[in-house]
Amino acid sequence: MNRKLGEEAFAFYASLGTARSYERVAEQFSVSKRGVVKCAQREDWPARVAEIDRKARLRLEEQAIESLEEMSARHLKLARVIQGKALEALKSMPLNSAMNAVRALSLAIEIERGTRGEPGERDGALVAQVTRQEIHRLLKPAPESNAKGGENAGGDGNDW
Repeated sequence: MNRKLGEEAFAFYASLGTARSYERVAEQFSVSKRGVVKCAQREDWPARVAEIDRKARLRLEEQAIESLEEMSARHLKLARVIQGKALEALKSMPLNSAMNAVRALSLAIEIERGTRGEPGERDGALVAQVTRQEIHRLLKPAPESNAKGGENAGGDGNDW
């Protein structure tokens, strides 16, 4: 075994990321590519690197999940604060001047619902609009297949 290669060579190889190559390791450690290939086969570098990459992906996914959870918790807290302030304003204002508090309360409720994964009023309206458009598009009359009163080729008036 070449004494120049070992865990340090593997660590270098693993750190190369997408630019990984045995040739780069050979250059770095001033050895032949063939020597690197033998060492890599003997120490199963591909499987080891695959495991490192898998663990790194899992860690990134866990961090992303934690970040989303923190964001959702923050948004819920903010929505609750806004709701509280809006309710205080509603209690202390006359009805004709409380519209800003009503808007704030409505916005905070929508933020809270969205953060919890529930559809808001805007989502429901959008779904209804898209549904209407699709129904209208799909229920257009079929074009007439010939000039004789729209009968199909069989002449029985059925389109199936």
